[in-house]
Amino acid sequence: MKRDELFIIKQAILNEIEGCEFYKMAEKQADNEEAKESFLILASEEMKHAEYLKELFDKMEKDDEDLKLAYLLEPPSPHIFDWTKNKFKRSAMNVSIYGMAVNLEKESVEFYEDARDKTENSEARKLFDILVKWEKVHLEQFLKAYETSMDEWWKEQGYEPF
Repeated sequence: MKRDELFIIKQAILNEIEGCEFYKMAEKQADNEEAKESFLILASEEMKHAEYLKELFDKMEKDDEDLKLAYLLEPPSPHIFDWTKNKFKRSAMNVSIYGMAVNLEKESVEFYEDARDKTENSEARKLFDILVKWEKVHLEQFLKAYETSMDEWWKEQGYEPF
């Protein structure tokens, strides 16, 4: 099972790096400093997650015994932002960026839930539960921003279906 867990953690590292790069790209599209700063902070968080997972991977790879994941330092906790304040030049851009962010976070949640469900190592399950919670915080933030952006876009188009 250790090899499977190492593979999952390697994939998780890549997922976090992809998230980091996405948020850097979103920062370049933002037209106000608050949005730019928020995306850069989130990119930094994703990189911290990747570094944490890399350290975990290295420890697991070197250790022949079962690694007691619960004894590791707690991974860096996500900050909470009010993403509804962050505006881009066009509401269509908001919808696109927040929509992609929602999908990215959903995929991360599903990835960690799947990893948690597949592992037989109870300590690994605890780690994956922590990662699921982090990604759900991001998902909830982006869902709110996405819904707000959709409402703004509908208003700009002269449609207010609700």
